[in-house]
This record gives sequence, structure tokens and C-alpha cells, in this order.
Amino acid sequence: MIERIIIVDNIDPVVFYGVNNSNMHLIRNLFPKLRITARGSVIKVIGEECETAEFEKKIKELAEHCERFNRLTEEAILDIIKGQAPAELKRDGVIIYGINGKPIQGRTPNQEKLVETFTNNDLTFALGPAGTGKTYIAIALAVRALKNREVRKIILSRPAVEAGEKLGFLPGDMRDKIDPYLQPLYDALEDMIPAVKLKEYMDTKVIQIAPLAFMRGRTLNDAVIVLDEAQNTTTHQIKMFLTRLGMNAKMIITGDVTQIDLPRTTKSGLIHALDVLKGVEGVGRVDFSKKDIVRHHLVQRIVEAYERHDKLEKEAEEKAGADEQQG
Repeated sequence: MIERIIIVDNIDPVVFYGVNNSNMHLIRNLFPKLRITARGSVIKVIGEECETAEFEKKIKELAEHCERFNRLTEEAILDIIKGQAPAELKRDGVIIYGINGKPIQGRTPNQEKLVETFTNNDLTFALGPAGTGKTYIAIALAVRALKNREVRKIILSRPAVEAGEKLGFLPGDMRDKIDPYLQPLYDALEDMIPAVKLKEYMDTKVIQIAPLAFMRGRTLNDAVIVLDEAQNTTTHQIKMFLTRLGMNAKMIITGDVTQIDLPRTTKSGLIHALDVLKGVEGVGRVDFSKKDIVRHHLVQRIVEAYERHDKLEKEAEEKAGADEQQG
């Protein structure tokens, strides 16, 4: 009789062991000759050498399956232990599998183009109106790179620029004041990574979410870096951020140039950077349109209504200016 210790540390134990340890009960029933105990990320097994070796092999296969699909069903356990390929749904173009095995993939041609552009470039700009999935797909690409061990960390950032509210009047300490600006990034991550694993990544700084101002002075190596809402950066801020790019790193910049919250006299760093970097090798760009909006169908109509309103306002201002000149 020998004892083997197996570590399954790249998965969420709650997902792997199942509700009320249902998955472990099934696994124990499938290996009746072995004494199996599990706690946290450590599984101990006692039995004959050949049987414990087979058990370790199957547990590692189950862990790989769980890590990839973010779920472990009874059917998958039975298939893997019997040596059959799990009957999971095969989908082309899946970036990653989110919570409960939800496939996350490009749902529009431009979302698919963003996946391709990210693959082929170290710096990618994703531009377009709200609801087109720019940020969501960007974070999914970052999570995929982390899961595939292509990078060691994910850095997510946003400028803390008020949209009609003042940062100083929010309650709490500095983190409490800043977190509301970063919440959309947390929301996307919570869709893709089990809660226990996400907390571990955050605690160990494998995933870092910070305001843009916190990036100064850093060199970001072995990482996917995402800057969201980049239209609200100044020219100095975005230059500072772009020059943080280190070795074995990729960067995605997302923004909507129609929703700039900077003072009227301040030029958007995103618009400036797009002009400066036009034609630079290694820089990709994807322009989303209202046709890519994947939120509630009313969002597309809202965007169109605002576009019509802005166009009429601009025409009225131009007409008023022309009348003043003639007068």
C-alpha cells in the first residue's frame, strides 16, 4: 500500500468537488478499492501502486477539464474515468468558457476581428459605442492568455474621471472612492472566473485592477494590459500608459470617442494616440459600430437617437456661426 498526494491548485475546489462534495462522492464510488481524502487543493489517496497511479492520472485529467470549462459534470467525470472523450459541446471560435461552462466568443464580425487583431499585434485599439462588447472581449482575451500560461498576470486600468459626479464626495477611503469606476472590470471578471479563484488571483496580484494614475513608473512584463475608457485620458496620461509595455506583454486600449468626459479645453489622449500611431507596425485597430451592440435592443436605438440629436446640434451651431459672420 502506498500514499499519493495530488495537488489541484489551478481550479476552484467548489466547482471541482461539486455541491456538497457530490463529485468526490462519485469519484470515490468509481475507485472503491482506494481510500481517498480531499481538502482544499490537496487530495490524498492510499492503495495499490498501479491503482493509485491510475487515480492520479484521471484526477489530473478531470482538473484540466474543470480548468478549461469552469465546470465538472457527472457525465464528464464518468466519460473521463472510463477513458472516453467528454461529450462537451464543441464550438468554433470560443475564447474561454466562463462560469458554469458558458462559452464566451465573438458574437459579431468586429468582435471576431478583435480576437484576430489581438493575436497578430502587441498593441490593439478597440473603438466604438457602448454595448459593443469591446471591454468584455478584451478581458476574455486576457483571461485566456492567463489560463494558457502565455502571461503571468493581467493588469486592468481605467482613468478615474467623473461623469457628472465628483470623486471627493463619494464616501469611504481612497479605495472605496475608486472602486465604483473600476466596477465594470470586476463584473466582467466575475463572469469568467469562479469567485474563489478570482479572489486568490486578486490577493496574489495575478490580476490587478487599478486607476490609470497608479501605472506611473511601472514596467509591465509577462502581462496582458487592458486600458478601458481611454477616451478620458489626457495626451500625457496615455503616452505614460503606452510606454509601460514590457517584454512578453500585450496591450488592448478600448474607448468611445463620442463619450468624452474631459473638460472641453482638454484634448482626448485616445484621439491623439490614434493619430500619432497611425501606420506603426505592431499596432492594430478595430472600429465597432452600432451594429455590434449586443446589449438590450433598445440600446442601439438610443445610440442612433443621440447620433441624430448631435448631428442636428452641430448643424445648428454651424448655421448660427455662419449667420454671425454674415451679420
